[in-house]
Amino acid sequence: MGRQLRTKLCSWCSQSAPILYRVKYEEDGDWVFVCSECWNLLSSNNPFYLYGGTWKAKKKR
Repeated sequence: MGRQLRTKLCSWCSQSAPILYRVKYEEDGDWVFVCSECWNLLSSNNPFYLYGGTWKAKKKR
């Protein structure tokens, strides 16, 4: 029996992605998951940016 591929949507653009980054991008913002394209936009020159880990659709075993 094969493993089921997990899915999650980017909180910024709503696209499904195999790898998402957990970030905060506003001073009092919540943690959100964003794709690599949105991650590049939100992290550059942002003094409130915080990285909180990486979510992957395929878990290591």
